Amino acid sequence: MRRKLFLSAGECMLEMATQANGDFRLGFAGDTLNTAWYARACLPRERWDVAYFTRLGADPYSARMKAFFAENGLDTRFVSADPVRQPGLYLIEIADGERSFTYWRERSAAKLLADDRAALEEAFAAADIVYFSAITLAILAPERRDVFLDCVQAARGAGKLTVFDTNIRPSLWESPQAMKGAILRAAGTAAIVLPSYDDEAASFGDASLEACAERYHSAGGGTVVVKNGGGPMVVLGEQGFLRFDGFEKVRPVDTTGAGDSFNGGFLAAIAEGAELGAAVARGHSVSAQVIMNRGALMPMDAVER
Repeated sequence: MRRKLFLSAGECMLEMATQANGDFRLGFAGDTLNTAWYARACLPRERWDVAYFTRLGADPYSARMKAFFAENGLDTRFVSADPVRQPGLYLIEIADGERSFTYWRERSAAKLLADDRAALEEAFAAADIVYFSAITLAILAPERRDVFLDCVQAARGAGKLTVFDTNIRPSLWESPQAMKGAILRAAGTAAIVLPSYDDEAASFGDASLEACAERYHSAGGGTVVVKNGGGPMVVLGEQGFLRFDGFEKVRPVDTTGAGDSFNGGFLAAIAEGAELGAAVARGHSVSAQVIMNRGALMPMDAVER
């Protein structure tokens, strides 16, 4: 039986995360890497490979990052090296379980991840699931966003399951108009769209979960799964609106990676043929574990248990 491939495309950064004693710990993380991590934790290794598509540098930290991917079961065949640039870096501070970020990423090698169209096409052609986020798009030059989305659209047309997390970060974009236009266009390339309601309401003015789902569905998105921070969720797809509620409430230690880990658990369940309700429950279960730990990445074997 042919092994299937889950491919996540985006930027991994050096992460300096605050520890309980106030010190900082060096790690590697980024929204699309986080989702790949939890997809790897949840997908059967005998049937699925999980690969990461990104661009790193030729520096020692890039080498450590790539080795970290491989050591944790992530396929690195689509990781390219830039001779001049290096990975970006961010610092996380946490207060009452909520995180704030400070970034240094102007010279990030991942900003050039869509410069090689042939490499994108090769990676997407090899994948069964292609996952990306609005952060993947935000770091690219506008003309490279077009290249990237053209390749995603072609992958969807070829029968790949294309998945887009709207992960709204206004500070990364050149203007609110550019952000909104790119996010809506990206939604139209995706068979599954994964918005988070609080961010959507703030940026697009959605009055309800249903309004958010309808907006992305009208833009050409397939199934729209509106995340809601552990609260009631709405899914809009072929069956119309489905509402899911009654999730276990937990007091978070650190919400870093909450949405990304939901995505990984949810998509792993979808990949294995689960119904939407079971997939939503799986995503919530994974996320509820993650937010009880510090940092974006909890040990894979803990998630697997």
